[in-house]
Amino acid sequence: MKKSINWIVLFLLLGTGTFATTPERFKNRNAKPGYKVSLIPLRLKSGFAVMVDKQEPGKSMVIFYDNNQDVVFKDVLTKETKAEKKYILSYLDDGNYTVEVFSKNHDIKTPFRVYNRGERKIVHLD
Repeated sequence: MKKSINWIVLFLLLGTGTFATTPERFKNRNAKPGYKVSLIPLRLKSGFAVMVDKQEPGKSMVIFYDNNQDVVFKDVLTKETKAEKKYILSYLDDGNYTVEVFSKNHDIKTPFRVYNRGERKIVHLD
């Protein structure tokens, strides 16, 4: 009788433990809670918008680098929790560039290309 009760308890514990845990493939370990950075291409102009949304106020910076890692442009976003700014990049020469957005312990680098298509300058985020 005692062995059957022990087996029942063991199966119940294993069964509830299996359904209570989430599979590892659904967890995002690199995600910072409450921090989002979005790079949105502009439709009518050659450039993109940078949007930063974070829980704590603090200084956010946007830096543009050329292919040689030289700083082309540096900008400080607002020190509030939400910031949005549009960057028109038609003045840049054709080539590969990198945009870096960083704020308190969070850094994102995204490469992009600038090239001519006929009369129009195109900015393409990679």
